[in-house]
Amino acid sequence: MFSSKALLASTLAAVLAFAAAAPAKPSPEVPATIEICSGSCPVGGVTLPVVSDSCINLTGGLSFLNKEISQAVVPGGFVCTFFQDFGCIASGTGNAPTDSEVVLTGGTWALSSAPGLSGTINFNDLTSSISCSPI
Repeated sequence: MFSSKALLASTLAAVLAFAAAAPAKPSPEVPATIEICSGSCPVGGVTLPVVSDSCINLTGGLSFLNKEISQAVVPGGFVCTFFQDFGCIASGTGNAPTDSEVVLTGGTWALSSAPGLSGTINFNDLTSSISCSPI
């Protein structure tokens, strides 16, 4: 016959073994980031967190990238718009000789050949602000 102490000890051991075998809670997801570079990434680049529908002006600590971005790496599942003007303001095709924005989805993009409003355009060294959001 088992004593109550032995039964309690075996129950406690079983509970502890089950708790140890239970999977750990998943860690919070790593936030999505965009990489923007003045050359071919990662040369002359920075990695920025993607804050949905927030405008990133290339001013202050990012001013060295204003009108200098040549390549971008956009995370899968996101769309990022690169604007020629600060404030994430699009002025359409009125800014000769090119569109005022390009829209990039997940992948690595050379801005010298980017999808603009009027087709593929050279948006190299034109970006002043960026806005990203999930697709």
